[in-house]
Amino acid sequence: MSIDNLKIPEDKKRYINERLNPLLTELVTDCLKKCPQEPALFMLEWLKKKQAGNAGAGASGNAGAGGGERDDESLRAENARLKADIEALTSTLKETGALLGALNQPEKSDDEEDDDEDCPDELPAHLTKNTKGPRQSVSAEAYGAWNKKKDFVPRVISKTEEQKQRLKSVLGKSFLFSEGLDEKDFLVIIDAMDEKIFNAGDVIINQGDDGDYLFVVESGNLECYKDINGVSTVVKTCTTGDIFGELALLYNTTRAANVRSTTDACVLWQLDRETFNAIVKDAAAQKRSRYESFLKSVNLLKQMTPYELSQIADALKIETYQDGEDIVREGEPGDKFYIVESGNPVALKGGQVVMEYKQADYFGELALLMEQPRLATVRAGGVTKVLCLDRKSFNRLLGNLDTIMRRAVSDRYS
Repeated sequence: MSIDNLKIPEDKKRYINERLNPLLTELVTDCLKKCPQEPALFMLEWLKKKQAGNAGAGASGNAGAGGGERDDESLRAENARLKADIEALTSTLKETGALLGALNQPEKSDDEEDDDEDCPDELPAHLTKNTKGPRQSVSAEAYGAWNKKKDFVPRVISKTEEQKQRLKSVLGKSFLFSEGLDEKDFLVIIDAMDEKIFNAGDVIINQGDDGDYLFVVESGNLECYKDINGVSTVVKTCTTGDIFGELALLYNTTRAANVRSTTDACVLWQLDRETFNAIVKDAAAQKRSRYESFLKSVNLLKQMTPYELSQIADALKIETYQDGEDIVREGEPGDKFYIVESGNPVALKGGQVVMEYKQADYFGELALLMEQPRLATVRAGGVTKVLCLDRKSFNRLLGNLDTIMRRAVSDRYS
């Protein structure tokens, strides 16, 4: 680096060029030749010897000229001058070191300087670690300044009014979209969905793939299957109102199973990840977690796997009844199974209370098992909220309902 680039007064530049650089060059050269174990001590001794040599040369010249030895006063003056020179040298070295350090930093534009003020000194620890997640191609939804959400631009896919009405109808039957969305958000979802049609045998998603879409079934039937111990096993079937592919979006993971159509002209509505994350994800994840936790407290369902519970949670419908309102009526046909979420409903037979229910109790299973009319009336006690599941959904999600129910009924009524 040229000394001319240093922003210091001209007299100091001359001092560095004429007095400091030659001395430092000689000092560093001798230091590198001998490579002392204590460089600082070597430099100090070197400077002392250098100064003594300069003083001796000056004394010899004076003796030859004046013909006598230097007196004590001249030695004291020489020592004072030497001390002043050393102090000046030390000060200059400090200033030069600081300037060199500053000049070694690349010049920054005004914008870059502003950016430095906005950025922390270090990345958060969770971003510097080489973490391994189930899905590497999609960045995890981390929180904080290092993962600010981009401005969401709603996606709009042109549809006819007839398509919109069909879509509204099918979304009203689905777990993710039937509740918790205001009208504005619901319309954003309608606009963003894309109609897809598949025929029997078409594979819609493959196990292990990255997932950037979920699908809502308008019509047709599909089966979800996966390899279990080397055998391709159907783990779930889907029909109108069902959703599949949402797990990859909810939990940022790869596809958990394969899905293929088993009927021709299977109509699906596809929703992209960005819209899902912006409008649906948080509410859906909270709802699923809440109901999964609640379902674990239901005696009938305690033996279910977490996956089975999540599927039941997705299929549940919520119904709310006011105090004194009948939930089911004696003698009517029944095809729903109920779980009490809140309130204190009672069962009446012939006008008499025969059973009282509390949170996590269930009723309506006898009508499902026996395919007979309701044997009692169940009436709301206070504002009562129940979760209901019809026979078709329960069988479709969990296989043979009868075995599970009959064992539970035997234990409950024996």
